[in-house]
Amino acid sequence: MIHDNRQCRLGEGAFWHPERRQFFWFDIKGKRLLSQDDGQPVEWRFDRMASAAGWIDRDRLLIATETGLAILSLADGSLADVAAVEADNPATRSNDGRADPQGGFWFSTMGRNGEAGLGAIYRYYRGEIRRLVAPVTIPNSICFSPDGGTVHYSDTEGGIVWRQGLDDQGWPVGEAQVFLDLSAQDWSPDGAVTDAEGGFCCAIWGQGAVIRFDAQGRQTHRFDVGGRQSSCPSFGGADLSDLLVTTAFDGIEDPDPAQGKTYLVRTGLTGLPEPQVIL
Repeated sequence: MIHDNRQCRLGEGAFWHPERRQFFWFDIKGKRLLSQDDGQPVEWRFDRMASAAGWIDRDRLLIATETGLAILSLADGSLADVAAVEADNPATRSNDGRADPQGGFWFSTMGRNGEAGLGAIYRYYRGEIRRLVAPVTIPNSICFSPDGGTVHYSDTEGGIVWRQGLDDQGWPVGEAQVFLDLSAQDWSPDGAVTDAEGGFCCAIWGQGAVIRFDAQGRQTHRFDVGGRQSSCPSFGGADLSDLLVTTAFDGIEDPDPAQGKTYLVRTGLTGLPEPQVIL
């Protein structure tokens, strides 16, 4: 069903705030963060593109923007810059991101027009930022196993999803391994989230669906939505069984009203609480 009727040019970065009991999501190219409060639409507008966030406390989010990381005050909408990331490169912007169970925050960058090899994946942890993966074209699908011991990420352009081990502080160890190769189906993995059983639930750009794979990479579920360009899922709701799915109308000629809206699916699965970011 439709959760929110506002059309996003490029919906992304969906997450559930456990203290506020609200879904949040971004319209990257609309330069805004959206939510609902008691069923009423609310939004925060920015002077730059922003794409992903983790919650610090009830009233502050750490957000990835086209110039780096910033703290957003939900109370007054102000942004306080934390660290510049590729701020001197006008060819790139931020893209996917998610908090990890150790209290860190992963986020990616990419070329504004999807140029090959301009993307990278970074991690912020207790004041430190490291670039972890590069070059990538369209880095997406950042999410974590329930025990925090594995990260997943993808290159949407190539249809490949990797997974890699993490140490106790959440930093990568060993080599990344291919988890899914979706290129034969011509599927483009976008945003993703894991459920309580370790299932990998990935929005497939162009398919209008979130598809779940088990830990062995076998497809187990498909959840269809009305927007063709499905971009990012997030579990939330009272029992963490509702799946919010953002979509986009960017690049669709003459988009119909279903495109770019934000959808809600009752899954029968159980999600994981969104971790708190430690500054």
